Order: sequence, then structure tokens, then C-alpha cells
Amino acid sequence: MNDRFDSTSHYRALDAAHHIHPFSDMGTLNRAGSRVIVKAEGVHLWDSDGARLIDGMAGLWCVNVGYGRRELADAAYAQLCELPYYKAFFKTTHPPVIELSALLAEIASPFERFVYCNSGSEANDMALRIVHRYWALQGQSSKRYVIARNNAYHGSTIAGATLGGMSYMHEQMPSKMEHVAHIDQPYWFGEGGTLSEETFGLERARQLETKILELGAENVAAFIGEPFQGAGGVIFPSANYWAEIERICRKHDVLLIADEVIGGFGRTGEWFAHRHFGFEPDLITMAKGLTSGYVPMGAVGLNQRIADAIVEGGEFNHGFTYSGHPVAAAVAVANLKLMRDEGIVERVKRDIGPYFQRRLREALSDHAIVGEVVGAGLVAGI
Repeated sequence: MNDRFDSTSHYRALDAAHHIHPFSDMGTLNRAGSRVIVKAEGVHLWDSDGARLIDGMAGLWCVNVGYGRRELADAAYAQLCELPYYKAFFKTTHPPVIELSALLAEIASPFERFVYCNSGSEANDMALRIVHRYWALQGQSSKRYVIARNNAYHGSTIAGATLGGMSYMHEQMPSKMEHVAHIDQPYWFGEGGTLSEETFGLERARQLETKILELGAENVAAFIGEPFQGAGGVIFPSANYWAEIERICRKHDVLLIADEVIGGFGRTGEWFAHRHFGFEPDLITMAKGLTSGYVPMGAVGLNQRIADAIVEGGEFNHGFTYSGHPVAAAVAVANLKLMRDEGIVERVKRDIGPYFQRRLREALSDHAIVGEVVGAGLVAGI
């Protein structure tokens, strides 16, 4: 450990003096002192006091292959030595982003084209830009509204947080993005009352059609939803919910965006959570498990209909300095090959996931303070 930072108290003092944490009451945190994480391996973390912890949340839903995979570190190092940075602007590209795009097309089929960014928040912002560009190219620029759900989470940028339905975030955002509307979440356990789960799921899905008709289908561009709601409390909708959402979107020519930032890359036992729920979105947003959190990266996958319009529609005036960053792309390639070649997603689906879900229910379903256990694969809400 660096001699300059040789004690937990020193770390905590410097942290309190200079670092503002995400989503934190810094006054309270600084008085208590932050936990300082110094090492990780597999599913375990060590803090500066020497305590070993199981990281049940996989970082922030992102370390899908666990800590300490040398394959990812080696990929980053090799790329840093070869080409540490170059842009994708001005008619240039580089091998890591080309290879990643081809690999994603294999894994995420029928999505065959991808645009890149740095995070899930940016991916959801980018999806909006794509949606609006698509409809403008169709001569339907009046399609501006995007419908999302209350208690959803789609990031912390102004656009992402507006899309999300977290009231405590909206309270601190006097300047929200225009043309966003919300419907209720499909949370049967908390809000279903006396309705059966299936009846409640259909009722909540059909709020989408009510909202589309209220706004006018000619004014509605897209619906966005997490296949299961992550930050909102691991809310799994009823089995009939997403089929009805998809039917309504197709009926009214509204694009369907699946926010796969948390659900993607094996968490439910499928490469993407929308496959677990059996629906086909037009766009998917991703980040987190794309690189297993080893370096930041986000992306949007476009189906053929959307991609063809964007590709043939002239210049798309959007992108970032670090779009398709070569080191991030190289790590993503190594991560996805590791997941594919070791059969990790299939193992979650056939072996570890069913065991985890069964043992949770055996241990907790009859517990006095547990009302519901939901989940699939290696994600669960209690």
C-alpha cells in the first residue's frame, strides 16, 4: 500500500475533505467515515481494516465475471501499449471497436449495428437521439414524446433522470427534458391490491395505450423500460406484461427501447433480459456488464429497421470523445469472449441460477418479515 496513504483514518480524512460521493448525504457520511475498499478477488472485497466481504451486488450490478480476471487486465495493458486512444470521428476507426461490433452482432442478434458511449446514462441519452433522428427521417418529426415508468431508473444525466421515474431525483431537477411522460410500474406485490398478478400486469401494460391515445400516437416516439426494474427494487413484471407492451407499441407504431444496462450480459441467465421475458425491442441500451465494469463503456444496439434509416439518412450529429474507446473496446471483447467461451451465461441459466433461486425461496419464503422473493438467474429481490 502506498506509504503516503498508510492508514484507514488518513484515507477517510482525505476522502471527507476532497471527494463528493454519488447519491450521498456527504455531511452524514463524512461524520461516520467511508468504508475504504482496497482489494477484490472473485466475489470478495477487502476493506482497509482487513475485513473480507461478499460483493452480493457485483459492484454496481456490473462485475459480471467477478474480480481479478487477468484476461481483462492483459487486454487493457496490451491495448494501452499498442493504441491507448484514438477517436472514431473524421472517417477513422480502429481494430478493437470493429471486433467488438462484430462480436456484439453475434451475441445480440438481431441487433447488428452499435454506437458507443461511456455509461448507461449516456446510452439512454443516445437512444433518445437515435429515436428522434429516426422519426425525423421518416417525415414524422411530431413524434417527440417518450413514455417511461414511475420508479424506473435510466441514469443520472438530465435526460436519463427525466426518463427515470424517481421522484427524489426529480425534486432536485427544476430543468427537466421536454416531451417525457410516465405511466405506473408493474409492481404487483406492492400495488396490486386484490387483483391477480396476471390481471394487474395487463392493467398496468394497458396504461401505455391510454397514455399514447391521450398524447396522440402521431406524437409518441418510443416507450422505454427496464425488462426488470433494478434500482427501483428488483421488480419483475407478470409473465404477460411485456407481450402486451410490445403489442401496444406495434399497434401504434411506437418504438420499444429495452434498457439492458443492468439486465444485460447474463444476469437473468440469458445474454439479455428481454429474451428472458420474451419480447423484441427496437433498440437496446447497455453498459456495466459489457466490460464487467473493468473500464467504463456503454452502447446502443439498433435493429435493422432503425439502423438502415440512420445509416442512409446522412450525417448523424452525435457522439463523444471516447465513443468506442480502444482500451474499453479491447476489454469488452476479452470480457464477452470469456463469458462465451466459458459458458458463463448458460451456466447461470441451467445450474447456478436455478440453485440460487431455489435456495433463496427455501430459506426465506416462510420468514416472518419476507413478503415476496422474485428473480431469475443471479438477480433477486427480497
